[in-house]
Amino acid sequence: MIARTTILIYGLISYALAVASLGYAILFVGNVGVSPSLDTVRQTDPWSALLIDLGLLAAFAIQHSVMARPAFKRLWTRVVPAAAERSTYVLASGLLLGALVYFWQPLGGVLWQFEAEAAIVALYALFAMGWALVLVSTFQIDHFDLFGLRQVWLHFRGEAYRPRGFVKPFLYRYVRHPLYVGLLIGIWAAPTMTVAHLVFAAMCTAYIAIGSRLEERDLEAALPEYAEYKKAVPMFLPGAEKKPAVESAPVNA
Repeated sequence: MIARTTILIYGLISYALAVASLGYAILFVGNVGVSPSLDTVRQTDPWSALLIDLGLLAAFAIQHSVMARPAFKRLWTRVVPAAAERSTYVLASGLLLGALVYFWQPLGGVLWQFEAEAAIVALYALFAMGWALVLVSTFQIDHFDLFGLRQVWLHFRGEAYRPRGFVKPFLYRYVRHPLYVGLLIGIWAAPTMTVAHLVFAAMCTAYIAIGSRLEERDLEAALPEYAEYKKAVPMFLPGAEKKPAVESAPVNA
């Protein structure tokens, strides 16, 4: 019982840290109430700053992708309890996201900046909508499973964990990756676009393009239904492909 309680506490701490890091990162990207933020004026050598920033983004992307692969999970669960595997992934993601924000080096150089109040309000509304879409998408597929809480809770209760499989969430009937769509909106909807913001947004977009395909490869291998779902529902843009509608979507998309 002590071991189960320890794993439960570990899962709760991992979740809290990840949510706190994500919340701060959203404010950081939007330049809302935090300093320094993503668009803070540069005070260091631009090339050194760029190398540091690219290194931070690469570290986060590598961790996020490698630890999500089934082969890594099989090896990793020889070291950590299976019930804590997802929480460990969440913890590592939260720590690296926090490090990215903390050690980020401003690059300065404004590429464009909207001055009209209506445009600024509209872009911040779009920014908020994007991040809200991220949050809603997590609950559509099972927020608590995605962040490892369901796994540690079932382990605490002495119940076996079973993946959710396919569910029928609303957003996933229109695009396969609404969570990624929300991320893209959140990082690109900016009244002020600096060099740093462009680097951040471009690298995140590249990661999403690559990571989503790696994720889909794993889903096709694990879920027989995913191949038909993939044919029927566009990846990012609703209505981009005229195919028969389906009722199911993967829990990990």
